[in-house]
Amino acid sequence: MKKQKPIVPGRIIPAPENHLTAEAVAAVRNSRRGFMRAAAGAAVAGVSGAALAQGAGKAEPPNIPPWTRSLGPGVATHGYGMPSKFEANVQRRESPGLTRTSQSSVSFTPLQNVFGIITPSGLHFERHHSGMPEVDPAQHRLMIHGLVRRPLILTMDDILRFPSVSRIHFIECGANTGMEWGNVAVPTVQYTHGMLACSEFTGVLLSTLLEEVGYDKKNGKFILAEGADGSALTRTVPMEMALNDVMVVYGQNGEMLRPENGYPLRLLVPGVQGVSSVKWLRRIEVGDKPWNTREESLHYIDLMPDGMHRQYSSVQEVKSVITTPSGGQKLLDKGYYEISGLAWSGRGKIRRVDVSTDGGRSWRTAKLQEPVLTKALTRFRIDWNWDGGPAFLQSRAVDETGHVQPTISALRAVRGTRSIYHNNAIQTWKVQPDGEVWNVQLA
Repeated sequence: MKKQKPIVPGRIIPAPENHLTAEAVAAVRNSRRGFMRAAAGAAVAGVSGAALAQGAGKAEPPNIPPWTRSLGPGVATHGYGMPSKFEANVQRRESPGLTRTSQSSVSFTPLQNVFGIITPSGLHFERHHSGMPEVDPAQHRLMIHGLVRRPLILTMDDILRFPSVSRIHFIECGANTGMEWGNVAVPTVQYTHGMLACSEFTGVLLSTLLEEVGYDKKNGKFILAEGADGSALTRTVPMEMALNDVMVVYGQNGEMLRPENGYPLRLLVPGVQGVSSVKWLRRIEVGDKPWNTREESLHYIDLMPDGMHRQYSSVQEVKSVITTPSGGQKLLDKGYYEISGLAWSGRGKIRRVDVSTDGGRSWRTAKLQEPVLTKALTRFRIDWNWDGGPAFLQSRAVDETGHVQPTISALRAVRGTRSIYHNNAIQTWKVQPDGEVWNVQLA
C-alpha cells in the first residue's frame, strides 16, 4: 500500500487591516500598492513582534512556557467577558478611503477572522444615517396603527410577553461591494464584502403583532417601519413579506441587541437589503400603497444604463466570497491550503458553491458546512495545493431557486457601471508568485 503523504498546511500572513498603522492609512489615500506594502510590512512586524513578546521559541515542547509555571491572575466571577488581548486587532474598521462624519458612517465586519457562520455581536457591521441614539428601554414604545381595527402602543414589557422565535439570518447592506462597480479594487475582503453579518435573532413574528391589532386583510398591502434615530429612517415592506418571516427583534446571539444594532428593538426583514431592517423601531403603519420615502426614492435604488432608476430592488441576490486566502493576506509556502468562504442568498438556501483557482476556466464543487439555512450565511470549504505559480481564486454560488452568481462582466452588461447597490458579482483574488493576494477583476 502506498504511504499517504502527510498534509502540511501552508502559512498565511494575516490581512493588513488587522495591523493598520498611521502610515498604512495615509498610503491608501495615495495608492493601492502603497497601502498594501505599508500594511503588509506592518503585518510582518506585528507577527514577529508578537512571537518575540510571547517567547514562542522557548515555549515549544518539551519546554514549559512561563504561564504554566505559576498561578494566573484571579479569575473574574462577574462582569462581561471580553476577548483575549491577543485578539485585540480583530475588530470592525472603517475604510481609510471613505469620507465620513460622526453621524453618518459605516464600519466593516472582519470576515477574514470570523469562523463558521455566526458573526459575534461586537463585530457586526454598522451603518448609521444620523448617529446612534441612546434609547431607554423603559421609555421606548412601539406604535402599530394605520389600516388596523385596534391600534396599539406597546412597551418593551408588552413585547416580551408575546410568543417568541429564534432564527439565524444574514443582514447585508445594499451597498456592500459597491465600490467594485466602478473597478475600484479596495484591498481586502473586510472592505469589499464586510457590510455583511449573520446572527441568531430572537423576537416576535411581525405577523403575530399584525394579527393582534387586526390589520385590514383586504386593503392592507404594505407596512411602513420607522426608527427612533434622528433621521427617523423609514422603509416600506410589502405585506406578503411582512406576514412571512419578518420579525420584531430584541435579542441577538443570546443577549439583548447592542446599541449599534438597534437596541432595544429593531425590525428584521430576512434576505432583504439591510436598510429595511429598521433599527430602534418605534412605529409600524399599515397602508394600501408604498410610501416612497427618502430612503426609497433617493437612495438604495439602482441607476440603470438608460438613466432610469430601478426602485424597490430589495432582495439580496445569490452571492459568495472566498475569505481565505483573500486580499491582503500572503501565502508563505507552496503546498496545501484550505480555501474557505461564505455564500448567501435572499431567496432561500444555498444549494451549491463551485470554486475555481484558474479564473473560471475550470470549477470544482466545494463542501457546504452544516447547517445550511434559509437566508443565512453558509460556510464552504475546499482543498487546494498551491504550486507557487499565479492563481486566480473565485467562488460561484447557486441558490435553491436556481439563481447563479454572475460574473462582473455579465452583471455590467445588464446593469452598467453607474450604480453602487446590489453588486452580487463573482469576486476574484489573484495569488502572486511571491504569495501576495490581490483584489483583481477579470473580464
